[in-house]
Amino acid sequence: MSAQPENQKPAVGLTTTEAPFIEEAVKRGELYISQPYDLYSEDNHEAWRRLFSRMVPRWEKYANQHFQKGIASLCLDPEAVPRLEDVNQFLKPLTGFRAKPVAGFVPAFLFFECLRNRDFPTTITMRRLDQLEYLPEPDIFHDIAGHVPMHTDKAFADTLVKFGDCAMTAARRAQDEKDEVEQVRKLTSNIMAMARFFWFTIEFGLMKEKGLPLKAYGSGLLSSWGELEYSVDSPDAQRFPLQLEWIINQSFEIHHYQPLYFVAESFDQVYEQVDLLEKWMLEGKLDNVAPGEPQVSEADLSSFLHADLG
Repeated sequence: MSAQPENQKPAVGLTTTEAPFIEEAVKRGELYISQPYDLYSEDNHEAWRRLFSRMVPRWEKYANQHFQKGIASLCLDPEAVPRLEDVNQFLKPLTGFRAKPVAGFVPAFLFFECLRNRDFPTTITMRRLDQLEYLPEPDIFHDIAGHVPMHTDKAFADTLVKFGDCAMTAARRAQDEKDEVEQVRKLTSNIMAMARFFWFTIEFGLMKEKGLPLKAYGSGLLSSWGELEYSVDSPDAQRFPLQLEWIINQSFEIHHYQPLYFVAESFDQVYEQVDLLEKWMLEGKLDNVAPGEPQVSEADLSSFLHADLG
C-alpha cells in the first residue's frame, strides 16, 4: 500500500463542525438526509468506542431503569458508530418511533412535528476525539446513546408525541392572532415555555419512582459522563419536585452543568404535565413567561407562523 502524500490531509469523516457532506447538504437547503455510513472515519468510530465504554458503568449506576432496558433492546454496537437503519429495526416495533437523520438545526415547529409523527431528528456527525468531555451542539452519541433508548418506553414515547400536539396548538393560536405585534410576543413566550419544559424534563430530567433511588432519564445527562454523576450525587446540585409554573419561568444555559434539576415521579406525571402545559397555553397562561434563555430565533418563529396545519 502506498504511503499517503505528506500534503494530503486524512479524511475528516463525519466529524462535528468538519463534515463536508453536511456542509454541502446545508448549501442545497436539505434538512432531512441519508446517513452516508461509509464516510465515518476511524477517529469517528474511536470517539464512539471511548464514549460508550466509559458511559456503561455510569449508566448502570445512575440511569433510570427504563433507559437501561431500552439500551439493551437497541443492541447498540459499542465498537462502532451505529447505522440508523439498524437502530430503527429494533426501535420501531416497540413504540413506532424511528431515528430520522438531519443535516443540522431543525426549526422548533418542525422538530416538534417530527416528534408528533414519531420521528426523532437525529444528528449523524460524531464529536472530535479532543472534545469528548463536552460539546454544546448534539452529535450522534448524544442522540442515539442519550435520547433513543428512552424512545423504547411507551409512556416516554407518548410524552414526546404530546409535545408535538402542544406545538400544533401553539401554531394554531399564533396563526389565529391578527395583531402582528401580539402574535410574535405571545408565540415567543409560548415557544420559550415549551423549550424550558423540554430542557428540564427530556434533556435534564431526574426521576424518583416509588421505592427506587434517584435516577436520571434526561438525555443530556445520559450522554454526559461528568454531569450524570453530578446531577444525582453532588451536594451542590439543587433538586426540586417537578413543578410546571416554576419550569416555564426558569431560564437555562448550555455551557456548564445545570445548577438545578427537577425530579419527576413517573413518566405518567411528565405526560400529565405536558397535557397541562397545552391547557395553560390555550388559556393564555403561557403568554407572559419570564424573560431570559432560551432565545427564540427568527427561524423558530417562522416555523410556527408558516406551519402547514392541514
